Amino acid sequence: MNVVDATKIRHVTVKGGKIESMSGLIDPATHLNLDFPDHRVTICVIAEKFSVGANVIMDNDGLLFATVQRSSYAHYGPIDYTQRLLEMINAVKKNNQPPQSPAATITTGMSTARSNKQEEVRAK
Repeated sequence: MNVVDATKIRHVTVKGGKIESMSGLIDPATHLNLDFPDHRVTICVIAEKFSVGANVIMDNDGLLFATVQRSSYAHYGPIDYTQRLLEMINAVKKNNQPPQSPAATITTGMSTARSNKQEEVRAK
């Protein structure tokens, strides 16, 4: 069996014969790159559906796999994997930060009308 569209491959976690979790789409520059063999995807688990909770296809020997066809690969050029990994880690850290609240003025004890008036003055 062959993968129909390798750009639609995702990393998944399989547990108990089902897809337990699924990430975003793979990056073709690392996973389908003829110039970067270290992280190339070559086979994929076959599932009934492309969603969390879907059953993976198995036979008596275990999981069934589909092969990524040679035509799915291209020359994307060399990859600095360490740099890309650091960028990914920093992006994840940034996305997991609590949202920054805008600078707030302390208005304890002031009425709402007075607080709004102060905001109007600052805006001018």
